[in-house]
Amino acid sequence: MRICIDATPLLLQSAGVKTYFHHWLENLRALESGDDILAFPWLDAAGELDHQGSQLGRLATMWRVAFVLGVNYGLLPGALKAALPRADVFHVSNQSRRPPDHIPLTATVHDVTCWLMPELHTRGNIRADHEFAERVLGKARGIIAVSDNTRRDAARLLGIPIERITTIYPGVASVYFDARPGAVPREMGLEKPYVLFVGTIEPRKNLDVLLDAWGQLPADIRDEFTLAVAGPRGWNSADVMKRLMDDRTHGVYLGYVPERKLPPLVAGASVLAYPSLYEGFGFPVAQAMAAGVPVVTSDVSSLPEVAGDGAAFVDPRSPAEVRSAIERFLTNEELRKETGARGKAIAEARYRWRDSARKSLEFFHKVISS
Repeated sequence: MRICIDATPLLLQSAGVKTYFHHWLENLRALESGDDILAFPWLDAAGELDHQGSQLGRLATMWRVAFVLGVNYGLLPGALKAALPRADVFHVSNQSRRPPDHIPLTATVHDVTCWLMPELHTRGNIRADHEFAERVLGKARGIIAVSDNTRRDAARLLGIPIERITTIYPGVASVYFDARPGAVPREMGLEKPYVLFVGTIEPRKNLDVLLDAWGQLPADIRDEFTLAVAGPRGWNSADVMKRLMDDRTHGVYLGYVPERKLPPLVAGASVLAYPSLYEGFGFPVAQAMAAGVPVVTSDVSSLPEVAGDGAAFVDPRSPAEVRSAIERFLTNEELRKETGARGKAIAEARYRWRDSARKSLEFFHKVISS
């Protein structure tokens, strides 16, 4: 079987979706199943995962992006059909606006926050997701959801028959399972033990509540521990960035951390604090669990499903609850160790990319044979 994956997200600035496609494509190819795993637009092999830019060189990226834009805006009629010779199925990303109609389509739903929480998105993102739902998800023969919660929400909000949606959990890069902090935290200026937040600085990640919670902790705890915030600036982040930069008691802003340094940074954390308002999956939570780090996260969306016994759950709109959960971990080393060990066991059993790739291949075979 010839399976073509739309890998356009690997050419763009992206976070969770890019992580998904990078490792998913890599592990599908590593299965050596006898199936041909192709990538559109023409990626035989992608470089190191880089959330800030393309994984290819500048020239290679420019002409591929130009081709995708030409297809999306109808300037290259028939070009996509010609570019996908003899593919048995095309797995479409949310970057495609005019999917081909000559082969079966599949797709992945990462989250449905543009329907649930439109106020937390730009108009461009909302328009793109609605077009993706109409032009791709409505026609797709089969759909992958990254969690059961996302599967249910997609069926309810988008009107997709739930039997067409299959839950396949993403994995966590294998390096997290054996990660050690080494010298990386000190290289980033973290001299004290730290509580870590990882994610794009944007309203949905709810960093304001985390900063409020941190400020409510007893002074002796804030003297002993640092709040470290890692992630690129996103949209509508000016106010929370001002809090971070103007008053160092709120935490240390590390900026975007390259992928190769993220596993040791995560592994060195005393706690991962992640009070997001909604996650389709929540890679930072699963990555921390794989590294044996206890997690404080929200009791909403997919997060209880993903974290299980590896986390303490809080109302993400309550600074007091977030503060209390962080304080319990920071004042009880045994609780940290026990929770971290439970989380690691869950991640070992559920979040391996090779298992995700194998189940995805079974999904493709089922779609084609149906």
